[in-house]
Amino acid sequence: MPAPKVLISDALSDAAVQIFRDRGIDTDFRPDLGKDKDALAAIIGRYDGLAIRSTTRVTPKLLAVAERLRVVGRAGIGVDNVDVAAATARGVIVMNTPHGNAVTTAEHAVALIFALARQIPQADASTRAGRWEKNRFLGIELTGKTLGVVGCGNIGAIVADRAIGLKLRVIAYDPFLSPERAVEIGVEKVELDELLARADIVTLHVPLTDKTRNILSAEALTRTKRGVRIVNCARGGLVDEAALRAALESGHVAGAALDVFAVEPAFENPLFTHPNVVCTPHLGASTAEAQEKVALQVAEQMADYLATGAVRNAVNVPSISAEEAPRLRPFVALCEQLGSFLGQLTDAPVKGIRITYEGQVAGMNTRALTAAAVTGVLRPVLSEINMVSAPAIARERGIVVDEIKREGGLGNFESVVRIVVEAEDMPRDAAGTVFHDGKPRVVEIRGIEIEAPFAPHMLYVRNHDRPGFIGRFGTVLGEAGVNVGTFNLGRDAEGGNAIAFVAVDGPVDESVLAKIAAIPQVKRVRPVRF
Repeated sequence: MPAPKVLISDALSDAAVQIFRDRGIDTDFRPDLGKDKDALAAIIGRYDGLAIRSTTRVTPKLLAVAERLRVVGRAGIGVDNVDVAAATARGVIVMNTPHGNAVTTAEHAVALIFALARQIPQADASTRAGRWEKNRFLGIELTGKTLGVVGCGNIGAIVADRAIGLKLRVIAYDPFLSPERAVEIGVEKVELDELLARADIVTLHVPLTDKTRNILSAEALTRTKRGVRIVNCARGGLVDEAALRAALESGHVAGAALDVFAVEPAFENPLFTHPNVVCTPHLGASTAEAQEKVALQVAEQMADYLATGAVRNAVNVPSISAEEAPRLRPFVALCEQLGSFLGQLTDAPVKGIRITYEGQVAGMNTRALTAAAVTGVLRPVLSEINMVSAPAIARERGIVVDEIKREGGLGNFESVVRIVVEAEDMPRDAAGTVFHDGKPRVVEIRGIEIEAPFAPHMLYVRNHDRPGFIGRFGTVLGEAGVNVGTFNLGRDAEGGNAIAFVAVDGPVDESVLAKIAAIPQVKRVRPVRF
């Protein structure tokens, strides 16, 4: 059998390249190829693995001609330049290195806080220009100030630790941060509104998701303390840049320091010309140590997979052996989709996740299944989470994950997986199984029996079991041009509580959701995506 071949299309270190070669992998190191998409597409069909940084873009078009490709390894945490869904559809594993640049990114955020507090870039430019403007650059002292950390995961916790060492008071907003974890890392857990009202400096450390996009919107900025300073080393799109510019011009925001922008590369931006803004070109992970660390990690992970089949830090497949895969794969999908369903319904902070395996599934290796369930629950807020990192992230945030196994008989089903998400407001639960066709189904929601397949776009409706609901619901969808794929109903008793779980052919507009919510029998409607 010929040795597997790997193409490295972005710059990796010589040591990383040598890892592949030491493992007997035929390695083609062409670090400038990622800049030429046509040249890359012309040769990608020869390779089993592709190692990249941020320059190479792995698109559906590229994947379509990558006939041999089995794994893409991204040296870094972000996989924005990889179409993960397209890779998954073609059976290509996508790996990243989720923890290799955490310290470096946190240190850059702290550096920007200092630069912002003392106007260091502006003072440097003025001095170099021959102006000695000592009285112009009046900074602020950090000691005793309040730092608001939005997102207190791995990077946010490191920033908090460094800030505490600098004698700042640290408050943190994070839906997944438990009170116990907050005490452990020395921060005060608060809600977002309180953080905005109290913080002298706000630093962002959350991924970009539907829930976090424009988390610092025009309206949110009005709720900040006058004279606040804003730092963003996380993701472009978290801050409404036009609104931030307006807040800077009004004097409500005293300054901002940004390493990331809504459009990158950012050659033009409304913030660039403001004198109280510090900008860097996405340098969060740009240290020699971090770049070397992630390069070595991705080489080791890809080499292990190509040589032995071991999977680590994959964002789209579980860490399971080749022998277990055929049996576990449909249950992995079931657990992730059930978890995602409950996660999308949960707005309050999550305290615990309980997964119960009943029947034959209880005798399987449930580690990957539990990781899949936790991934599904947390992904609506933490988009970059994967099945390898999910258990560790849950532990970091004080979320208790429990597994229960019951191998007894179940009547109608050979196997059932039940998930309960314990949130601060209330628990949410659902159960599912895998039918003989290998497709996951929901079989119970909130104790109500229902049989429904998953679909990319669905509507979850809780309603009173009263005549007229189905007709009015169907009329609203029909008038809006929304086509129904499947329509599944369940109820706890005649005239009691009922649930509709409906597959539709595409996203449903907010105005349509409002009309559904206005139907007298409806208690709640939520769109969910899988």
